[in-house]
Amino acid sequence: MIAAPLARGLRRAARMACAMALVCLAAGLAPAQETRDESRQIFHAIGEVLGELTKISGMKMRHPVPYDLISRDKVKEFLQKRVKEVTSPEELRAEELTLKKFGLVPADFDLKKNTVDLLTEQAAAFYDYNKKRLYITDWTPSDTREAALVHELAHALADQNYHLDKYIKQGQKSDDGATARMAVMEGQATWLMSEYLARQMGQSLATSPTLLEMMSRSMDPAGGQFPIFENSPLYLRETLIFPYTKGMLFQQAVYVKDGKAAFGEVFHRPPESTQQILHVDKYFSGVKPTEPALPVPPQRKGFKDLIEGSIGELDHRILLEQYLGKEMSREVAPHWRGGRYRLLERKSPERVILSYVSEWDEAAAARKYFQLYRRLLAKKWKKMTVARETEDAVAGEGDDGYFLLRLEGTVVSSLEGLESPAPAVR
Repeated sequence: MIAAPLARGLRRAARMACAMALVCLAAGLAPAQETRDESRQIFHAIGEVLGELTKISGMKMRHPVPYDLISRDKVKEFLQKRVKEVTSPEELRAEELTLKKFGLVPADFDLKKNTVDLLTEQAAAFYDYNKKRLYITDWTPSDTREAALVHELAHALADQNYHLDKYIKQGQKSDDGATARMAVMEGQATWLMSEYLARQMGQSLATSPTLLEMMSRSMDPAGGQFPIFENSPLYLRETLIFPYTKGMLFQQAVYVKDGKAAFGEVFHRPPESTQQILHVDKYFSGVKPTEPALPVPPQRKGFKDLIEGSIGELDHRILLEQYLGKEMSREVAPHWRGGRYRLLERKSPERVILSYVSEWDEAAAARKYFQLYRRLLAKKWKKMTVARETEDAVAGEGDDGYFLLRLEGTVVSSLEGLESPAPAVR
């Protein structure tokens, strides 16, 4: 995993901060008691590992990588400090409100606490590119310590060649684009780690799709071992795993096509959406997300824009899966073409409005999503009353106020949390 800046709140922190070191998830049992000196012996392998990684990737090692062990308390302290450094309480509140308005986390969910606890539980190792230092946790099991070291050295190598801090900052204009860049960084490190281990067995991911699939699946958390992860909302679990599992498959596809040039290509020409990670053909053909216009609330007096951003195919996949199941998610989400949201807030009397829009690749797909989102609204609210409905619009009242859902060609839009009934539906 990589310790990246927490950009505008913990929703992005779940993707961009000190995300999970999934090599730890393949382990399961607590490590045997070791002295700190015994644990540090893993660092003796740094030179050998870096030598092999440079051969595999073609990237150059430009200077030594500082390293250290780190305790669980220090990992938690690191995360809490990073939160304070790069985001404000208001930004955290806005991120939390966004997830709650979409129904992706419960109404009483504490995003900051849950995310820090989750990342602390999952951490096996990380590379802090601000300090250019590699850390391995002192509780990492000995049988996964080598994999953790390889993964983080892959980050250090990429940083020395492509400046990860700059790479991350350039992608912060888009939430979905930032997730895609995170998938590049974690996917590449995971692929290099897996290829390194495969070559030790006389194999290669490039020539063994079965091995690739096996290693990708091995990074899913095993049941019962990580209670914070397993009790977290689907959105946090999926956005944490995505950069490793899907990012690894993305790197494999680019490598098969371009060989060693693939390691630089994904940094010089980064993917612009999670859709390009999920469907690498769209990356190769340069299919970019659209930016449909957000619906405007009928009354904006007293309201201020609180937060806005993009909502990509991955977000839609999770939203659909949470409320309507995996099968429907896999069928509909790939038709996504673009999506945006904005929260508008009035302090007194207190009210928050969600303005949301999504665009789809054909009218039939948009109509399907329009129908599904209507069902989704009924599931995420405890009470939903429909006042007026046509083939292309639904208006009524939900838990947090009045709503208006519309279908216009390939665009589906929704206003939720209005303080008065929406205009007449035609």
